[in-house]
Amino acid sequence: MAESAGRRWLLLAVVSAGLLLITLDNSILYAALPTLVEELGASSAQSLWIINAYPVVMAGLLLGSGTLGDRVGHRRMFLTGLVVFGAASLAAALSPTPEALIAARAFLAVGAAAMMPATLALIRVTFADERERNVAIAVWGSLAIVGSALGPIVSGLLLQSFWWGSVFLVNVPVVVVALVATLVLAPGGGADPGKHWDLVSSLLALVALVGLVFAIKETAKATPSPVAAGVALVAAAAGGWAFARRQRRLPDPLLDFAIFRNPAFLSGVLAAGFSMFAVAGLQLVTTQRFQLVEGFTPLRAGVLVAAVALGALPTAVAGGATLHRIGLLPIVAGGLALSTVGTVLVLLHMPLLVTGLLIAGAGLGAAMSVASSAIMGNVPVRRAGMASSVEEVSYEFGSLIAVALLGSLLSAVYSATVRLPPGTPEEARDSLDAALALAGEGTEGDALVAAASEAFDGAYGAVVLVVAGVLAVGTVATGVLLRRHGPGSALSGPASR
Repeated sequence: MAESAGRRWLLLAVVSAGLLLITLDNSILYAALPTLVEELGASSAQSLWIINAYPVVMAGLLLGSGTLGDRVGHRRMFLTGLVVFGAASLAAALSPTPEALIAARAFLAVGAAAMMPATLALIRVTFADERERNVAIAVWGSLAIVGSALGPIVSGLLLQSFWWGSVFLVNVPVVVVALVATLVLAPGGGADPGKHWDLVSSLLALVALVGLVFAIKETAKATPSPVAAGVALVAAAAGGWAFARRQRRLPDPLLDFAIFRNPAFLSGVLAAGFSMFAVAGLQLVTTQRFQLVEGFTPLRAGVLVAAVALGALPTAVAGGATLHRIGLLPIVAGGLALSTVGTVLVLLHMPLLVTGLLIAGAGLGAAMSVASSAIMGNVPVRRAGMASSVEEVSYEFGSLIAVALLGSLLSAVYSATVRLPPGTPEEARDSLDAALALAGEGTEGDALVAAASEAFDGAYGAVVLVVAGVLAVGTVATGVLLRRHGPGSALSGPASR
């Protein structure tokens, strides 16, 4: 029994390392983005797609990969994902152009989409005891925040001594170790060859998500194109409608919409999405603001936003350990409420910015740790792959919308509010990067830098305010859904039995 318990926790370490890689690559470019833009000559649109290609493709494929794992076995899916992820990391590190890097990031997402549902599904089928599973899932969930926070730090450390490709190359040794450990520790079996897997449904989900991201990015531009935004929105709506219609006809759908009728399950999905929206949004704009306006190095900016993870770690573990006594409501809705307060403090800049990030992280860590338990504890084991896919879609969708919406909003507010000194080229209105590149020596250059920095600060404040508003909405929504899940209530609902 002791050996069996030891193997369970070692397996948790292995799949958590896989999750760490996936979330690390979601945020590792936040601090490296200014360097990438300079080295590869990427445009502002290309720079956003270098970041967005990864979560867009991953979110589109996650539902299909989770259900495919139910069919072929989650161990096999995890191993396949590791191999693809390692190969894509090499391709990304050696990319000669922005277009090549965008393609490599999309390839990375294929490997991540194969791995990510398998990590949580393996935990679900390995840990039979509910309390033990809650702690394991809490550890797993906390690493989603840790990986996001470590991304800017790791990229900052690497960029101090190596070229930008090293931020991808660092994945390869971790992949090799995880491959060997998985072959030794992960349980085989669990495959259901009779279960149908539908590629068309995966592609329809991908079309819906890509169309939605295009529509958001186009609408948030300083000079949006109504035609482009309309076409993208129609594609998103058509893809989503066709996906939903197809699921109702399939004997083994990628997504059974009935699982959302469980309020605890739905609250977990919403909490995961709202939390990752906040984490990704705060990290993206804060690292850029302090590098471009304050002159921080990538490493220093990464360490600054790591305050989110520092605040999240203790509450994440505590949330999973006390969930059976406290219940979902105080931890999920209370955690989101606390993170709202922390985000408001971020608006006040230094010296309360770090305090605000710590408080926001504490709330998000608590909410995310038990969101996973709410999701996985409210579906039967045979739906483990589907449930884990839904959770990871909510994580990736939150990050994706944050980057697409808040990144575009940051640029749009800056372009609309910057007051350029007379005689300054209009290119300086495109972005703060462009303004800094155009600023020369002397009084005129100083005036342009001051005007651009002031506008960017205003845009930064607007974005953080949006994050606080979204968290407030999440607090109310989860509070209503979990009004019967206070102290002493059962974690699982009818859907899990």
